[in-house]
Amino acid sequence: MAAPKSSFLDKVLGRIGRLDTEGLQTVVQRLARERSFLETLFNTIEDGVLVADEQGRIIYFNQAVTQLIGLQPDGEGQFIGTILPEVDWGKISKADDAGGEHVTRLEFEVHYPRPRFLRLYAAPLDGDKKGSSGVALILHDATEARQKTFEAIESERVQALTLLAASVAHEIGNPLNALHIHLQLMEREVKKLKGDEWQVASDKKNSSRNTRPAAADAADVGKKLEQYLDVAKGEIHRLDYIITQFLGAIRPAPLQMKLATLNEVVEKTLELLRPEIDNRGVTVKTKLFRNLTATPVDATQLQQVLVNLVKNAVQAMTTGGTLTLQTGENSDSVWVSVGDTGGGIPQEQINRIFEPFYTTKKKGSGLGLMIVQRIVRAHNGRIELDSHVGRGTTFRIWLPLHERKPRLLAETTIKT
Repeated sequence: MAAPKSSFLDKVLGRIGRLDTEGLQTVVQRLARERSFLETLFNTIEDGVLVADEQGRIIYFNQAVTQLIGLQPDGEGQFIGTILPEVDWGKISKADDAGGEHVTRLEFEVHYPRPRFLRLYAAPLDGDKKGSSGVALILHDATEARQKTFEAIESERVQALTLLAASVAHEIGNPLNALHIHLQLMEREVKKLKGDEWQVASDKKNSSRNTRPAAADAADVGKKLEQYLDVAKGEIHRLDYIITQFLGAIRPAPLQMKLATLNEVVEKTLELLRPEIDNRGVTVKTKLFRNLTATPVDATQLQQVLVNLVKNAVQAMTTGGTLTLQTGENSDSVWVSVGDTGGGIPQEQINRIFEPFYTTKKKGSGLGLMIVQRIVRAHNGRIELDSHVGRGTTFRIWLPLHERKPRLLAETTIKT
């Protein structure tokens, strides 16, 4: 259905031949005012508006287009396909088979002048029977909406994991405790059995020279049972660790915010992990910013962040290597980074490393980085990752210098 035409234009066109010079001047002035009004209106809205002629040449665009895709003021006359390669001009410029107009919808990303996610709506303008006289294109910035969608999906996923965690804690935690207790009882019985068998074998040895194999067999059986029990206890401890990590990842503890410096957190973390670091032959380099500003943080949870990152960094370096911890600040944030000289993270894995249960380690739980991300977000911070295959990986944590407070609306006085 064609759009309704302006009643003013209808009246003017109906009597254009009867207008004198003064009347034509009045019409032109009014058209100029309407053009100025529409120009101001189009430049006020946040959506980008482009108009292209039937050949696909741009004949109009508003200021939002410049901000969204970087089209300069002298861009009129350029081909729309050059400015927006994602647009199939031959498709959007044709009317549908029924004779009406069709709207083309398209979503794509742009990286200039800044990375954005855009939705494009394109529809042919009114023309004659032969076809359209051009195309109107609307560019809508959907970056924030897309981000909110991702956040909503992540929130739903975390809620689902929370429900699963309650079930896991009930269904697996109690049997694990029972298994652990019974393994301890079995270990005691094995020790008693080993002592009794060795005593019997020792008594027989004193009475006969042919009982030595019996003593050896009893000792072998005792050692094997102890080994089996150690393996079983180790696996139970590992399952208990995974459950604990899982619960910690999705059941956030409330932050205990106190003024502290990231330098203090780094030093305590290194003191805690020093034996493991030295055992692997890793060299530690620290570049801590002098007089680093104290910021309101939960030092205990931030230490958990650094413990996870440092352990990952140490395990990424198979033989030796260098672990680098740095701190710094700018006008509104402080940061701490953990870097290694390991094998790096391939590009196809970088986008997945914060997913729950995704791990590249043989015995990893895939929850450490999820815990890191949760704690950093709880501090209103952000994580940056820089990794190069064969050269190493660096995680950088940014935290705000000051705790964010709710903004109150200014008090206003209503005059009556």
